[in-house]
Amino acid sequence: MKLWSNNWSDGARIPARFAAGKLDVQSGVTFSDNVNPHLAWSELPPGTRSLALICHDFNVPSRGDDVNQPDREVPADLPRVDFFHWVMVDLPATLSEIAEGQFSRGFTARGKPGPAVAALAGARHGLNDYTGWFAGDAQMAGQYFGYDGPFPPFNDSLIHHYVFTLFALAVARAPVDGAFTGAQVRAAIRPHVLAEATHSGTYTLNKRLMG
Repeated sequence: MKLWSNNWSDGARIPARFAAGKLDVQSGVTFSDNVNPHLAWSELPPGTRSLALICHDFNVPSRGDDVNQPDREVPADLPRVDFFHWVMVDLPATLSEIAEGQFSRGFTARGKPGPAVAALAGARHGLNDYTGWFAGDAQMAGQYFGYDGPFPPFNDSLIHHYVFTLFALAVARAPVDGAFTGAQVRAAIRPHVLAEATHSGTYTLNKRLMG
């Protein structure tokens, strides 16, 4: 089973248009184009009845004390946690690619709707972790379904890594309901995974690391 993108090679820097955040001369950082990337796959195993897609960043600071503070950097040795950027289930086994911008173009305050996916009948979007990130913000709080791309702390001493994982499942419908999360999908589909493939990229807003 193989997974790739026409937008960047595996492990390379993700172009800013696929991120939720970018550098800005006036404000330091601002929202970016937030376009979902192209993804394509092949060689699904026999018995595949549906597909699930998860994108996560495994370099997210476990504490927010130093995040986006201009007088210091987030320490590299701070324990890191997962942050889910995209969770989608019940993609048909007959599908072989997702088009650039098919599910996201621009960042939507309070979140894009879900779980039903207008651009692909039958598929369902889960919540991404901007739901929790903006929970205390009166202007931005909401349920963030679908794709919202990278927006790492501008002062993080680590370059962030984003992993897109496609799962071939032996069931036609993933055993999750409602406003499900990435962690819930991971646990629910585990017994049904026939194969999986990944495509990754890196992103940073720390000018020191962009050299």
